[in-house]
Amino acid sequence: MEAANRLEWWNVAWTLSIILVMGLSMGSSQAMRTAWIEDTLGLVPPIVFLIAARFEKRSSNARFHYGFDRVNGLGFLIAAVALAAVGGLLLKDAATALLAAEHVTIGSVRVGGHDIWLGWFMLAAQAYATIPPLIIGRKELPLAQRLRDKLLHTDALMNKANWQTGVAGFLGVAGLGMGWWWADATAAALISLSIILDGCKALRIATSELVDGVPNALDAAHLSDEARAVSQALRARFPASQILLRETGRYIRAEVVGAVPPADFDSETLAIPGLEDRWRLESIAFRPSPSAH
Repeated sequence: MEAANRLEWWNVAWTLSIILVMGLSMGSSQAMRTAWIEDTLGLVPPIVFLIAARFEKRSSNARFHYGFDRVNGLGFLIAAVALAAVGGLLLKDAATALLAAEHVTIGSVRVGGHDIWLGWFMLAAQAYATIPPLIIGRKELPLAQRLRDKLLHTDALMNKANWQTGVAGFLGVAGLGMGWWWADATAAALISLSIILDGCKALRIATSELVDGVPNALDAAHLSDEARAVSQALRARFPASQILLRETGRYIRAEVVGAVPPADFDSETLAIPGLEDRWRLESIAFRPSPSAH
């Protein structure tokens, strides 16, 4: 968690520098504008992660008896909604520009008695914008796996989308320089589609968690391997019972329905083959009667 916090602070700092550079150089390019908005949107996941990390440390109180484990899941939902919604708006703008056949032109600026095409500044900004996300995103993925943190994983996906956006934007501006009027808006549309796909996938997983769905894998809306291991171990120990699982933040909570815990039962020593990180199993509860609520 300390390493993840440090990395996210660096992420915020680098993203702010990218937003500044892109904002100063974007001109009238649709792809540059789309990339700039996506870079600005890229601040949402790291900031939400840092806020959620502070809340997670808080103990339970009179209002929140179960603590703040789900703050991370709430942050994940916020990041997912931001991704999907803004991606949709950007796609609409790009499609409108294509349908209207807008011919974007990039002017020049006079420096030291020489006319310099503004596109060179745009290309330099796009090249710079691809480097920090590429490095930070690669560093985030192993941390997200270790912490089973969907919000951090979403941020890694966002950084992946950001450096891909930089490449697409670079090609879009280069296409304008070659006289291809459609290259800029096409690049913006491709960027937008990437944002929407990532946002919709994250939204499915985040919604499932907040309505007590089964613990999902980091990158897909299906039962995670660790949750399957917990379920199989409990079914082997209590074959006549129903095993229910739910996820709160990075933790798994299990419930055995139709059984009374044996006197010698200890959740800490229960053998669970396939569960790599024991800390993820937060609790095992028992409900003797299936009809009891």
